[in-house]
Amino acid sequence: MIYHIIQKVAWETAVAAGSYQPASLHNEGFIHCSTRDQILFPANELYRGQTDLMLLCIDTNRVTAPVVYEDCYETGMEFPHIYGPLNLDAVVQVVDFPPNDDGTFTLPDSLPFDMAN
Repeated sequence: MIYHIIQKVAWETAVAAGSYQPASLHNEGFIHCSTRDQILFPANELYRGQTDLMLLCIDTNRVTAPVVYEDCYETGMEFPHIYGPLNLDAVVQVVDFPPNDDGTFTLPDSLPFDMAN
């Protein structure tokens, strides 16, 4: 299971289009994702205070594009990247991801664990 932070309107657009192809796919060649343990790093670094976010819970066994774990930014962490459009049937759950009162994020209680656990 990997996770992707997304704005609600972007998810609604993807559902209407039948696949998810964010700007990062066109600009960088992949879709940024995180493992469960990594979610809060980009959330608090890049999305602090945003109130319109959701988490896509993605079953990597269902993703049709290649999923590659790599450290593209020399953070010492290998993040999962999807190298192609995300097929929507790989998304097994969508979870609201609101910030705390101070704008930081914590993991939602409803976030599923990796299916292998």
